[in-house]
Amino acid sequence: MRLRAPALAAAVAAAAVLATGSAALADAPVATYEVTITDLTGGRPLTPVVATHRAATGIFTVGHPASFAPKEIAENGNLAPTIAQLESDKHVSDSAAAAAPLVPAGLPGSAMFGDSATLTVTASEGAKFLSFASMLICTHDGFTGVDSLRLPRNVGDVVTVKSNGYDTGTELNMEDFADIVPPCQGLVGVSSGEPSTGTSNPALAEGGVIHHHAGIVGGADLVPAVHGWSDPVAEITVERVG
Repeated sequence: MRLRAPALAAAVAAAAVLATGSAALADAPVATYEVTITDLTGGRPLTPVVATHRAATGIFTVGHPASFAPKEIAENGNLAPTIAQLESDKHVSDSAAAAAPLVPAGLPGSAMFGDSATLTVTASEGAKFLSFASMLICTHDGFTGVDSLRLPRNVGDVVTVKSNGYDTGTELNMEDFADIVPPCQGLVGVSSGEPSTGTSNPALAEGGVIHHHAGIVGGADLVPAVHGWSDPVAEITVERVG
C-alpha cells in the first residue's frame, strides 16, 4: 500500500486550499503512469485530481445526482472529500492531486501557476481504469472530468483524451462572485470587489443531475468573453512508464 499526501497550496491570498492525497489497494503496484492534465480553456483555472481503480468504482456519472464529493469539487474547489472517498474505496489503487491550480497563460494567475501538471500514479493488478475530475474555477458548480478511462496496457503506450465542461446540478448558476470561490477574482483578474466564499449556499441548491454545462451567459459578475469557454476544456494524456 502506498499513501501520498503532497503539500497543500493556496491559489491566491485568502484562496481556498486544495487538498491532495492518495489511496491504494492492498495488492502491490504492478504499473506506473504519468498523467498530464493541460488546461485548454484560455480563461478558466482548474484543480485536478486523478485516481486509478477497478471497474467497480469511479468519481462521477453523467445523468446521475452528484454525491457530496464531486459536489464539493464543483462548488468549492474542495478536493478533501474526494480524497477521503478514494482512500476508503477498496477498488481504488492510487490517487494524486495537483499541488496548485492550473492557470491558462495570459491570466494574472499564470505568473504564479502553469497551465499543465503531470501527476504520477500506480496501479495494482485489476486496476485498469483512470478517472479524473477538476473544478472549473469561476463557476458555481462547474467541473470537468473523465470517468473510467482505460489505462494504457504496455510500457511506452500513451492514451490521450479531452474532457468537456459539466454541471453537477447542485447549485443555481447565478454567476455572482459572492457565491463563487475566492481564487476566481485574483487568478482571472476580473473583480467586483466583493468577498467570495468557499462554502455552499443552501439558498442556491438545485437538486439536479450531472449534465453538460451550458456555459457562461453574463448574468451578473461573470463575463462570457473572459470566463466563457468552448469544449473541450482539458486534455488528459496518460503514459505507462513502468
